[in-house]
Amino acid sequence: MGMKGGGVAASVLVSLLLLPLVAPASAEGLVRIGLKKKPIDENSRLAARLSSEEGRVLNDRRYGLRNGLGEAGADTDIIALKNYMNAQYFGEIGIGTPSQKFTVIFDTGSSNLWIPSAKCYFSLACFFHSKYKASQSSTYKKNGKHADIRYGTGAISGFFSEDHVKIGGVVAEEQAFIEATREPSVTFLVAKFDGILGLGFQEISVGNAKPVWYNMVEQGLVKEPVFSFWFNRNADEGEGGEIVFGGADPNHYKGEHTFVPVTHKGYWQFDMGDVLIGGQSSGFCSGGCSAIADSGTSLIAGPTTIIAEINHKIGASGVVSQECKAVVAQYGQQILDLLLAESQPAKICSQIGLCTFDGSRGVGIGIESVVSDNGISRSDAMCSTCEMAVVWMQNQLRQNQTQERILSYINELCERLPSPMGESSVDCNSLASMPSVSFTIGGKTFVLSAEQYILKVGDGVAAQCISGFTALDVPPPRGPLWILGDVFMGVYHTVFDYGNLQVGFAEAA
Repeated sequence: MGMKGGGVAASVLVSLLLLPLVAPASAEGLVRIGLKKKPIDENSRLAARLSSEEGRVLNDRRYGLRNGLGEAGADTDIIALKNYMNAQYFGEIGIGTPSQKFTVIFDTGSSNLWIPSAKCYFSLACFFHSKYKASQSSTYKKNGKHADIRYGTGAISGFFSEDHVKIGGVVAEEQAFIEATREPSVTFLVAKFDGILGLGFQEISVGNAKPVWYNMVEQGLVKEPVFSFWFNRNADEGEGGEIVFGGADPNHYKGEHTFVPVTHKGYWQFDMGDVLIGGQSSGFCSGGCSAIADSGTSLIAGPTTIIAEINHKIGASGVVSQECKAVVAQYGQQILDLLLAESQPAKICSQIGLCTFDGSRGVGIGIESVVSDNGISRSDAMCSTCEMAVVWMQNQLRQNQTQERILSYINELCERLPSPMGESSVDCNSLASMPSVSFTIGGKTFVLSAEQYILKVGDGVAAQCISGFTALDVPPPRGPLWILGDVFMGVYHTVFDYGNLQVGFAEAA
């Protein structure tokens, strides 16, 4: 489940792999889990905002967002930024003998299975959800190892146990999972799900516990080491789609899948090319970005630099950044002059004294005369803003805009800067005039229309529309990074090929 710009990291785009889908001709031998869809409501939106604020300061400090995300090799950062509050798709599993039923999010962005424990006495959230009772299962095995999982909206803690886990019509035996005894966040209090079933790699599993999916493969419960997601975006509620373990159902997609290899085991991460707004390059990912296919994230999360441009084009409300306007007012013309003089873009912000250059990208100058409440220095904020301004101006120069128009446009973008991991509202009557947003994956362009990336809350005159894009800045070497959540996966059927370590996308049926 659902993560926190730095300079552009150049990466070599992988060639398109048009491999045949495993067992596409028949749906036999597949394990199916029906998904329920819960519409986004005002209570969920309020809780999402509260829980985002709850976790933001903690995340900024714990995961080193000022100078790089997490320690080298650390893989818990993205999980720690996940916000499950707007999650819409849930499925049912059983644990124990006889089977105790739980509603879970099937999350490709994490790797552990956890559910509330009957021993959860002091967290209010546990009283509103199904709890696992070890004493009532004949196949329960004690483990007892302590476990903590920190999310962007709080943390759960508890201990490991082992028991049989029923998924569809099959049973994974002696599966390690976490009995949560503490769920302090408002997210888990009002959530419609009991727990999380992670479908990521073991590399990011807390306690190095073997994921459920691994045991399904090793115990011969699936025909092929492949699973796939189909989200029914047309259903307001009720049947919301299906997860298919062991392959994919041809009725769920059209045409062929475009496959790209997994580049970083842990998440289902792959290389992605340019992002287009209304068919025009945004410029930021033209040298390559990384992306994660994440079923546990509702929206699409990406670098603030591009999200601000998207917000501007679709008329989304933003958060006015005083640092952004200050940089444009004081340094805008100087940045523009240096770009016109063909200075190296990556070094411009260090040339004017807002960043230092570390050989690959700009970093804050480290003079922290002013530090904000969330622990991020003003020098870091101005360095990041300068780097965004450079990208924006480069893109406008490619379009042969006048200097006056460029500086005016950059000021407009400052007014559209989104709050980190926050939502932006748009006019529901303006969808027809909003541009498409496209992602280049495996050499192919995957297009989203406004009707596909705008989420509607409520009906009739009371309806509200929110952007399906949210800001997330992960600096190099891990970023720039995009999280392609349910907004993307609902339009494009997604295959997770564990056997060949690749991810595939095709138009959803």
